[in-house]
Amino acid sequence: MTISLPGFDIKKWKNYADWRLLLFLLLFINVHIPLKIAALLFVYLTQFNFKFGFKLFNSRIPLFYILVFPIAVIAAIINRNFFNVYYIPVFGWALICWALALLAVHQVKLMVDKTDAETIYRTLVIFFIINAVFSAANLLHIMWIIKSINPYAYMGMHQRYFINTGDDVMGLSFDISSTNAVLCAFGVFYFIYKGNLAMMIVCMSTLVLTYSNLISILFLLILTFIFIFKTTRSQKSMIVVALMIYIVSMAKISPQNGKYLNEVTASALRENRPEKQIKTVNNTASDVNSLLISKEENRRKFAQHYLDSLSVLKARQEKLTELDKKIKGLPLTDYGRLYIPEPNTHFAEFYNIGQVTPDRQQLIDCIAIHWAQLPLCHVEPFMPALPGKITAAAQTFNYFVTNPLQSIAGLGAGNFSSKIAFRAAGAGIRGDYPKNYVYINPAFMGNHFDLYLSFFSKNAEFRSVRNNPYSTYDQMLSEYGIMGLLALIIFYIGFFARHYKQISYGLPIIMMVAGIFFLDYWFEQLSVLIIFELMLFLNIKETTASNLKTKTTVPEELTYA
Repeated sequence: MTISLPGFDIKKWKNYADWRLLLFLLLFINVHIPLKIAALLFVYLTQFNFKFGFKLFNSRIPLFYILVFPIAVIAAIINRNFFNVYYIPVFGWALICWALALLAVHQVKLMVDKTDAETIYRTLVIFFIINAVFSAANLLHIMWIIKSINPYAYMGMHQRYFINTGDDVMGLSFDISSTNAVLCAFGVFYFIYKGNLAMMIVCMSTLVLTYSNLISILFLLILTFIFIFKTTRSQKSMIVVALMIYIVSMAKISPQNGKYLNEVTASALRENRPEKQIKTVNNTASDVNSLLISKEENRRKFAQHYLDSLSVLKARQEKLTELDKKIKGLPLTDYGRLYIPEPNTHFAEFYNIGQVTPDRQQLIDCIAIHWAQLPLCHVEPFMPALPGKITAAAQTFNYFVTNPLQSIAGLGAGNFSSKIAFRAAGAGIRGDYPKNYVYINPAFMGNHFDLYLSFFSKNAEFRSVRNNPYSTYDQMLSEYGIMGLLALIIFYIGFFARHYKQISYGLPIIMMVAGIFFLDYWFEQLSVLIIFELMLFLNIKETTASNLKTKTTVPEELTYA
């Protein structure tokens, strides 16, 4: 599908794209909450409508968005959370986030229903071009600072950028780079099925600039799946181009990221073996026994020790001779000095300058305050056998095994695993929070909070996405219980997935969302899911209209054949 840009005719430009939808997306995607609220105010003032259309069957928008409210209230009442006055703002903020998400999805559905698919397509083209421009601006800003063309290979400034350059490619969301990576992944799938090679390259090139490893792995797996099972020949060609862009970027722009990913995978799979215990000799018992030995035996032992000493000296001399031979065999530089190969500088130890950053110091101070309640932070040396995400899932499972009654509706919003739970802890995690209103549930303190602090208060090698306990599935199970998790799977993912036989680009996007739910609290992010919902509503509309058109054109006698 190609796009021809209109001239300077105002009427043509007015109808070229849905500018209200575009402005809404640009504001709502931004990480700052005031801009999200401004986006909703703008769209509701221009399109006043509160008819959500919830139904048990064939609901207009996912029933999940209305179910979370009663589940949250039930959980708070059962667990007596309101007895703690500091919990009230936490609970209130959690409900506000759900309300914002509900209001946003309702308006997106309205705009999809009232706007033709071609206009929304052009709107999305403009959206992803703007995101690519912002991402390129992020990169150019870094290049201006370091005065180097390739920041991914720049090792100055204590390797402030280098392998971490992608973290600063935030795009128009101004959020973490993984948000940008997910948006671009949606764009790649969308434009592959739309046949727009140029826009696919734009989105793919932006995605690789983020170098978000876990997102990239998930994306590549899904790309491989659709290559095998659900694409035409021309679409497969576009997938090959996308894979080539990724391979070339890893090989030429930032090979350190590929090496780092391999080492991280190897270290995650490596078994942590306990150190050998060194047995000490009981000197007192030895001295007593020596007095019972006869003089002759002492002489014999003295002679034996003397001969053994000569053997040890001879062995050392032979080793020194072998060492001299090895030294002579070492390669030399042009100046006659020994050649020493460069170290593997892409790994964390080489860019850790030993200084404690302010955010890490805040975590260390938090540990000092709550030291008695953080058992994992006591473990020294810290050598985790599993990544933090897997340990977090085990913590949630173990907690509900010992507290089965709380597994039905969960512990309540903000009490175990959520963005607001971390933020309300007052440690600077996921945003600032008023110190006088800090709230930490004991269950959260002894599990996910302890786990997070034990990893992220350490050196750079431990502060990785794979070690944080963020997960939407974990959030729904721990804070909203089995009821919440089932609501997510059946009434949110299932709401869109039931169309899997008809939709095209919607299928890999659903798979992508199902995967990223393991990686962060995306509903509280109020960002990428609105693009997901827009694309799925659009794809369902396109396939529904196509099916209706097919039925009207097929002769009646053939439809009953």
